[in-house]
Amino acid sequence: MFLGLNAEKFHPGHLTIIKAQLEKMDDDEVYLILATEFKNPSTILLIAIFLGIERFWLDAVVSGVIKLILMFLWVGLVWWLIDIFTAKARARTYNFKKISRLLMINTPIRL
Repeated sequence: MFLGLNAEKFHPGHLTIIKAQLEKMDDDEVYLILATEFKNPSTILLIAIFLGIERFWLDAVVSGVIKLILMFLWVGLVWWLIDIFTAKARARTYNFKKISRLLMINTPIRL
């Protein structure tokens, strides 16, 4: 049920790892996963396009501050464009890291 509701929030390759770990868990532990909120990649993309502050939403505060400073200096526009094209992938990676901490998965993240 969890994978059906949240499949778009993870890379397809990560779904098999998550599924295998969820099958090993007790029902009480699964409720912790079900109660966790994950970032929606489409929302992160819209924030990246219109506001350019998606790095704050993905807990990358230092690079977010540097990006904002550079955007005010007009140098950060290239960074903003790159972030638009990578926003969904970064949101999915963020979600996988978050669920990995909950599931204690020790596998390297590969896209």
